[in-house]
This record gives sequence, structure tokens and C-alpha cells, in this order.
Amino acid sequence: MTSTSTTATFQSLEPTPQEAKSQLTSRARDRRRALGRRLRQGALLAALLGATAAAALALRPRPVPVDLATISQGRLVTAIEESGTTRVMDRYVVSSPVLGSIARSALDVGARVAVGDRLTEVAPARSPLLDERARAEAQARLGATLSALGQVRSQAERARVALELAQQELARAQRLGSTLSQKELEQSTFDVRLRSQEVTSAEFAVSVAQGEVRMARVALGEGRERGARDPHIEIVAPVSGVVLRVHQKSATVVQAGSPLLELGDPAALEVVVDLLTTDAVQIHPGTAVSISGWGGARTLSAKVRQIEPSAFTRPSALGVDEQRVNVVIALTESPEHWRQLGDGYRVNARLVLWEGERVMQVPLGAVFRHGDGWAVFRVQDEVARLAPVTLGHRAESAVEVLTGLKLGDGIVVHPGDRVKDNVRVEPR
Repeated sequence: MTSTSTTATFQSLEPTPQEAKSQLTSRARDRRRALGRRLRQGALLAALLGATAAAALALRPRPVPVDLATISQGRLVTAIEESGTTRVMDRYVVSSPVLGSIARSALDVGARVAVGDRLTEVAPARSPLLDERARAEAQARLGATLSALGQVRSQAERARVALELAQQELARAQRLGSTLSQKELEQSTFDVRLRSQEVTSAEFAVSVAQGEVRMARVALGEGRERGARDPHIEIVAPVSGVVLRVHQKSATVVQAGSPLLELGDPAALEVVVDLLTTDAVQIHPGTAVSISGWGGARTLSAKVRQIEPSAFTRPSALGVDEQRVNVVIALTESPEHWRQLGDGYRVNARLVLWEGERVMQVPLGAVFRHGDGWAVFRVQDEVARLAPVTLGHRAESAVEVLTGLKLGDGIVVHPGDRVKDNVRVEPR
């Protein structure tokens, strides 16, 4: 009885077919649920990784767009540009020698006169006889004019000797031919032309001094008999030239020394430019100058002839007082090239301080102050690197680089506040 009961119990523990099928279905469902959980977890992890990558990319700094330039080698010219005016080199003011009345002038501005031509005449005012003091003053004035005449004659002779020496130097330079440089030959030609103008100026001064001597003799009464019928004093041209200005056109009474006419030679022009004294110390007589903006299509060549020794104060456009000095420039072109120019015309002068042919240079907008020196941003592997540099001559839009860069380097032009050392950049 006991054994039979035990066998029956074991048989009851075996699963039936339906129970086995149900267990298989349950296990399959559990596997699907686990797989779904793993898929959802994988998708969530992938989403988290994608969001993290996107956030990292979004937070990563973007390259700064910049303007780039390449270090090059070429011609560099350092110059000063300033406006100036033309003026007649030798201007002579003809004045009345005595108190009296003058007739109406028959000369107009632009009229040509020769030495000794009659300009006008003065009828001296009736006056008492010269007393001892007045006569002594007139005699002293005559002596002073005679001394001045001797002085200007000596200067004229010195100018002629200098002209002869310059002509000899030019002839020697022309004989040497190819052994001299073109610049030395041009300098000799320029010296001859300059000395020739100095001789002409000295001869004009002699003529003026002779006229002053004649006027002093007339004022003293020499060469005239008392009671002569014609008391008029004829005023003649002391030099040959053109009437630049008529101070007294109509008949009127003038004081002694009153200006009547201005004479000069428009073919002997020079240019006067007033420069800042800090710029003027960089130039010297012989500095090359180009004249433009005068109305003609041709740019005229010139050279600095003189830097006046005394400066003056002039307010700038902003009202700031500036120390300036006049620089006198001589035209080296033939007069037929600037025949249209006249006295008092406005021109632009460009004075060349320095020039080089094969100069390593960068745009002026690429350099900036860095500490006590200068620096640029050099682009290397799309990254801006701070590069200290040593600068040389500075031109209008470029500057010479002595050290710190090499040919072919890329640099940032006009870097903004966003451009810093080790910042990624890209061409604009």
C-alpha cells in the first residue's frame, strides 16, 4: 500500500503538455521583454551620446573670419605729401621815390616791360628847399644806395664764378661719360641750371640797386637845375619782366615809398611748401620732389633748394598750434612743361625721404602695438599666432619688416577684438 502511493505522487509532478507549452510561451515573452528593454536602453544611450556630441560641437569655438595677406617683397617709398603754392623767384616792388602825384598807369597786369621802360611819372609836391639836415639825410641815403650797389655787384660776380665752375663740372661729367652714374650727371645739370638762375637773380638785384641810386640822386637834386620846367620824375622799370600787380591804377597822390607796381619773371617759378618741423628735419637740399595736382596731366620733377632757417607757428584745422617751416622747391622740368603755371598757384608736393626696391613689407593695418614694440598675427595651420616683429621704414599703406617674419607667411589684416593668440581663424 505504501509503495503504490509513492509512485502515484511522482507521476503527478511531471508537467502536462499544456503546462510545458505555457512555460515555453512565458519564457519567450520574457526574452522579448528583455530584448525590448535592452533596445530601449541602447536607443537611450545612443540619444544621450548624440546629444553630448552635439552639445560639444555647439560649445566648440567657431573659427573667426579674418582678412589675410601674404608677406611680399617689392618697392617701398617713404614720402611726405603736402600742398604748396608757386611764387615768382624774384619779385620787385616799384615804389614812389618822393611825395607827389602820379598819372594814371597805362600798364595792366600781364604787360611785359624791359629794363628802362617808362612805367609812370611822379610830379613831386612843392616843398621848401632842403635844409642842412634834410640834405645830409639825402646824401647819406645816396651813400647807402651806392654801397648796396657795390655789394650786389660783388654778389653778381660771385654768382658768375659759381656758374662757370658748375659749367666746368658739367663739361667734365659729360666727358667722363659712362664712368659717372646718371644721378651724378643729373645733379651737375641741376647745379648749372640753379647757378644760372642765381646769376639772373643777382643781375636783377644790380639793376634794382642802380635804379635806387638814380632815385636817390634825383631826390637829392643832382643832375637837375633849379627852376627846370619839367619837375616830373619818370619811374622806369628796374628789370625786364611782367607786371604782376598794379597797386595804383588811377591818378592819385602818393607818399614816398608807396608801392606802385610789382614786377617779376613768371618763367622763374619756385614752389613753397610749409612742413611740420618734425618732418622738415628729415629732408635736405637736393631731396627729390614730384609736383602733382597743379591742373596738368604731367607730374613735374623738382628738388628741394632751401629749407628756411626760421620756423613759424600756425594753427591746424583742429585749432592746435603747430610749428612749421617753409621749404623752397626748384622745378627741374623744362619751362614748356609747366608753362600754364603762374604766381600763387596751388600744387601738391610729394617729397621722397627714402625708397628701396626689394623690401619685405606688410600692410600697415596688420601691425599693432604690443608692449614696447610691434607685433602681427601670423596664421599657421588655421590658427592665429602672435608674432613680435621689428619694423623699418613706413610708407603710406605698407611698412618694412626687418625681423620676425619670412616671405610667404600669412598674416591677419585689421585684426579685431576676437582675434587673439592661438585662436582658430578662417579666410573671410
